[in-house]
Amino acid sequence: MLTEDLKQEIQDAYRQFLAAKSLRPRTGQRLMIAHIARMLGGIKRNQEFLRSGGDHLCAIEAGTGTGKTLAYCLAAIPVAKAMDKTLVVATATVALQEQILFRDLPDILEHSGLDFSVSLAKGRRRYLCLSKLDQHLSGGDAQTLPLLNLDDVKTTPDAANLGLYTQFADQLASGSWNGDRDAWGSVIDDQSWARVTTDHAQCTGRRCAHVKQCSFFKARESLGQADVVVANHDLVLADLALGGGAILPAPEDSIYVFDEAHHLPDKVINHFSANLRLGATERWFDQAERSLAGIISLPSVDVGLRGPMETLMGLLSQSRKGLAPLRPQLEALLEGDSEGPNPRCRFADGVVPDELASLSRDLKRLFGEVVNQAEQLVDKVQEGLDKNHFKAPREDIEQWLATLSAIRYRCEAGLMLWRSYASDASQEKPPHARWLAMVDAGQGMLDIELNASPILAANALRQALWSRCYGAVMTSATLTALGNFNRFSMRAGLASDTSFEVVPSPFAHGEAGELVVPKMECDAGDAQAHTEALIVMLPRLINPDEGTLVLFASRKQMRAVFDGLPRQWQQRILAQDSLPKHEILSQHRQRVDGGEGSIIFGLASFAEGVDLPGDYCRHVVIAKIPFAVPEDPVEEALAEWISRNNGNPFMEITVPDAAVRLVQASGRLLRKESDTGRITILDRRIVTRHYGRRILASMPPYRQIID
Repeated sequence: MLTEDLKQEIQDAYRQFLAAKSLRPRTGQRLMIAHIARMLGGIKRNQEFLRSGGDHLCAIEAGTGTGKTLAYCLAAIPVAKAMDKTLVVATATVALQEQILFRDLPDILEHSGLDFSVSLAKGRRRYLCLSKLDQHLSGGDAQTLPLLNLDDVKTTPDAANLGLYTQFADQLASGSWNGDRDAWGSVIDDQSWARVTTDHAQCTGRRCAHVKQCSFFKARESLGQADVVVANHDLVLADLALGGGAILPAPEDSIYVFDEAHHLPDKVINHFSANLRLGATERWFDQAERSLAGIISLPSVDVGLRGPMETLMGLLSQSRKGLAPLRPQLEALLEGDSEGPNPRCRFADGVVPDELASLSRDLKRLFGEVVNQAEQLVDKVQEGLDKNHFKAPREDIEQWLATLSAIRYRCEAGLMLWRSYASDASQEKPPHARWLAMVDAGQGMLDIELNASPILAANALRQALWSRCYGAVMTSATLTALGNFNRFSMRAGLASDTSFEVVPSPFAHGEAGELVVPKMECDAGDAQAHTEALIVMLPRLINPDEGTLVLFASRKQMRAVFDGLPRQWQQRILAQDSLPKHEILSQHRQRVDGGEGSIIFGLASFAEGVDLPGDYCRHVVIAKIPFAVPEDPVEEALAEWISRNNGNPFMEITVPDAAVRLVQASGRLLRKESDTGRITILDRRIVTRHYGRRILASMPPYRQIID
């Protein structure tokens, strides 16, 4: 319950923060604080899990400049502490995560009068595994070392890596490093790091001889003691996939804030999808069999383990052989799509052909037997390790345990795929997307990939998160599309009684910015004519002495326009793909700081998350309404499902998605209340088509100039 004392604490913290920073209250920020506090404070403490409704959830759209981080922290921290819950703040990007952790929260702690502790949550792969480090430095046998990342080829570290690993050990011993990859003084090569880190599958947890010194577990313990945990969407979803509470505090004991929440549904789809590469899996099975054979051949292996391990080896061999009939069948299916170098075959309505479904049922049985046998062996080894039953050195047993765990988790991932392919798609509402693809396997080789994915995140979020968490706040500058929350609510699985709110932006859009749609003779749907028109129009529209951002919907058009411009204009342009993104932004700022103009040509990654305030961006040019290219099989399957249910996928998916992207792109212009400038849209469909006028009406209230 939101008591008067809690209200007063939140109000006092806000007033104190504003006074300390010499800031004025912002209407949208005040409304956001009040809305979150009311929702969280209104959750009944005796309300039982599982929850079916959305009265403990709220979605708030708050534009750039609202001060969202301050608002949700001031509202949620006092409530979470009063309810004895952990506040988990999850972001979509590392940049925002670091901003919240290193700038925003310390600022709030210093100036608001609130007292709270903070911890950063990271996955195991960001931390050194002492067991792996010890194995490499002691020259462990490559055959009996735990399996590495699922498709990695195991290699012995070279002299350079051994030197690096020795430095790791020295700095750990001296206390000058804590085992966190991000805290190392220089960049660590991915392959070098992969050999000395681990994941949930291979980590032996509390049974590891190094657990007391383990960097990950030390960090994990600090999470349980913190009032506020800063994480990212991926880590929250990874924790939920492990059952919740494996890495982060349990959902029932947590209040979540999802910043940049418009990314959450897509992140969920990625986490709850399944895929398997045929060639890579065959090679991995062979590697797993050889690893087991190496362990079985050791004299120190207990006789009670040898037989079950030999049984597991046999099951691995059967599973590998069971994959063989797949190849000709999958190749035949892919031959039907000969367009491009990497063909793809999507199954309509998620219905897998009978022959493939039959093979999938066989593989589901085989992979399931491997998982069951591996689980029994893991339990047996864990019990023997706990009771000190084995004569082998503890370090060796931990390696065996990690290998067995890796086999179990790898086959569980495959089992998830085969279950999907063997299931009755007619019973799924909505159906899953299922497709095959020929993919680049590196070194000039191709591999066949089988995929299965939910087409909406709704069911997964409802089951894994919304029904379990104590409360959750979702916020972003772009949660609505075409003036309502329908798009986000459908994708995120929000109940009708979820609290939805749009708070006003602090920007005076009509005074600070103008939105221009110039006259054009061509329709943007005619790609060639539109590209030629852009080549002619851009030199007339762009002031070469300003900071300008030109956003394209396709790489092909961006390159064609760049190539068609006069040389003197090309020299002013920093084009995506010519340099890394961070270098383009750095050079752009340097040019503007030096009194020059600068022009960036960019794609979707420059339309969101790019912060170019003031003179760095006085003009945003949007080449086309950013409709998604209909190439994603998940989106194709979603459109197919909507059509079969008498819906209009163009109006229900394509147009709302484009409206959100256009708002995000236009949001690059005004980053501070003092910013001014203009947005030019070079796509007349926004005024000539009914859907375009709906998109235009949903834009922020810039002063419009339509030729």
